Amino acid sequence: MPERLLEVRNLKTYFYLESGESVKAVDGISFDVEKGEGLGLVGESGCGKTTAALSLMRLLPSAGKIVEGKILFKGDDLVKKSEDEMRRIRWKHISMVFQGSMNALNPLIKVGDQIAEAIILHEHGISKKEALNRAAELLELVGIERRRVNNYPFEFSGGMKQRTVIAMALALNPELVIADEPTTALDVIVEAQILGLMRDLKEKLNLSLIMITHDLSIVSEVCNDVAVMYAGMICEYGDLREVYKNPLHPYTAALVRAYPSARGTRRRLYSLPGFPPDLINPPSGCRFHPRCTYATDVCRKEVPDIIDVGGGHYVACHLVRG
Repeated sequence: MPERLLEVRNLKTYFYLESGESVKAVDGISFDVEKGEGLGLVGESGCGKTTAALSLMRLLPSAGKIVEGKILFKGDDLVKKSEDEMRRIRWKHISMVFQGSMNALNPLIKVGDQIAEAIILHEHGISKKEALNRAAELLELVGIERRRVNNYPFEFSGGMKQRTVIAMALALNPELVIADEPTTALDVIVEAQILGLMRDLKEKLNLSLIMITHDLSIVSEVCNDVAVMYAGMICEYGDLREVYKNPLHPYTAALVRAYPSARGTRRRLYSLPGFPPDLINPPSGCRFHPRCTYATDVCRKEVPDIIDVGGGHYVACHLVRG
């Protein structure tokens, strides 16, 4: 049986405005991540994917607050940890590749020094020379020659910068890596290289991975399970192949239909009408019902429970419940 590394239960993260209103960015999500496995968080922009990741890292901005739920990492609830305790967990046990993070490298500091700084800050007693040697090894691990440890970020291509921030995320041998849109702004060739790298690292290092993206093809490259988010909630969750082959929630089905296939007969891509809802005042009942062609009165009135339809495939839809 696989070892369960992370358990998220009924996580709710709200942002509070000066007016007193709250943005229900994450509103009661639950999922698991097994040791050495990958989970994809998929959904449109603004659905709460990045907020969920920042909640796991306890790196929310001042206006954000976890109002309910548990984040169990190896059995310990991260929600209850102090900031000092979280500093010892971040990067050492859980690290994150932030969205657009390749632009966060300081152009005036050598790449090796930036990686070494992260190591020195967390590894007490390590010398600068040892940290730089570790930085060179990490660059080699992600496919960059170790001599480039003395280069500046402006001497790297976009793909090399992205490999560098992945190396930084691996600097302290974490057990879980969260990657937020790691291939944003990269061309398709470099994107394929980065995804291949992450898949290889996951297998080689037995990493657990959470991949955040709106692109279904990216998830299929590196993940075992997928959780589809809509308006701060998970509408479908389970084994990747099962969910893609047999999407039961209308939103998941729409995402699958909207993605072009490289095989089979050509077909017109599906475009989902409407827009995601306002999370300050979300719709009553199922949050997808204003855009759903199958919506009934019960969809407009009652929030559907997420139920197991068999084989660990979970769906939150009144149509499935019957």
